[in-house]
Amino acid sequence: MRVLIPLLSALALSACVSVPPPAATTPATGPGRAEVSVTRAVQVTQRMEPVAEQMCRTQSSLLNCDFEFLVNRDPRSGVNAFQTVDRSNGQPIIILTVGMIRSVRNDDELAFVLGHEIAHHIAEHIGQQEAAARLSAEAYGLSAQARGGSRAEIIAAAQQGAMVGTAQFSQRAELEADSLGTVITCRAGFDPVLGARFFSQLPDPGARVFGTHPPNAARIQAVRTAAARAC
Repeated sequence: MRVLIPLLSALALSACVSVPPPAATTPATGPGRAEVSVTRAVQVTQRMEPVAEQMCRTQSSLLNCDFEFLVNRDPRSGVNAFQTVDRSNGQPIIILTVGMIRSVRNDDELAFVLGHEIAHHIAEHIGQQEAAARLSAEAYGLSAQARGGSRAEIIAAAQQGAMVGTAQFSQRAELEADSLGTVITCRAGFDPVLGARFFSQLPDPGARVFGTHPPNAARIQAVRTAAARAC
């Protein structure tokens, strides 16, 4: 079965992708709305970065904590934020699309989005999620093999297993990143509870079978619990 694992690596997500808001056209205006420009986003990032690096180094002496923050200015990239790692040196990279920057309604929402992505690296979620996908893929593939399945059926079963493993781990990881991201956001001087109102712009993923994100209500509760404890 291990020979199949390279075929499944693309299913082990290395990014946390936010669901595009249903109204992704013209940002809302009104009281409490102050569109965040790329320049303002850089300023928020500069406040978040030293806190992120300090918490990262406290967590592990082995992690690369030299965060790099990038903006994807391609308007076709949608409303997105994710964390990945430079495989050559382990450097954590946080990427925001310009659509994401324009969708947040204030500095607190942007800081919370950044804190959430930073938390994914500190908690080492990429490696854990890849491992969860591999283990589940192997289990499903071996089960299909034991039933006498063809090579195509075994590969299909392994791919389904990878998706199941990814989804099951991802929901736990998202809540963990929400909680740790709350602490990072708070320590940088932003309001994570106010920042978590960004969830109100997202369609509620509910309890989909292969859903990678937990319900919005569970995420908001995780933020409130962490904020009550740490802020």
